[in-house]
Amino acid sequence: MPHVHIKHFPKDLTDEQRQRLAEAVTTVVVEHFGTYEGAVSIALEPVAPEAWETRVTVPDVQGKAELLIKEPHYRTA
Repeated sequence: MPHVHIKHFPKDLTDEQRQRLAEAVTTVVVEHFGTYEGAVSIALEPVAPEAWETRVTVPDVQGKAELLIKEPHYRTA
């Protein structure tokens, strides 16, 4: 406790970038949840842009709107 699951467009991150991201997210989670570093787990899940609406927007954003602490404001092209 807690587990952070980040869905994102595919992006190749170096091991160093992944480590820095994990450290930054862990620091914020530890601070706000009053827990310890070892209790935090983080997952990265790439989602293709063409699947974003069906795999993220509909089930996670619209389907669980009551859980959001920040709503997206997607750009339209």
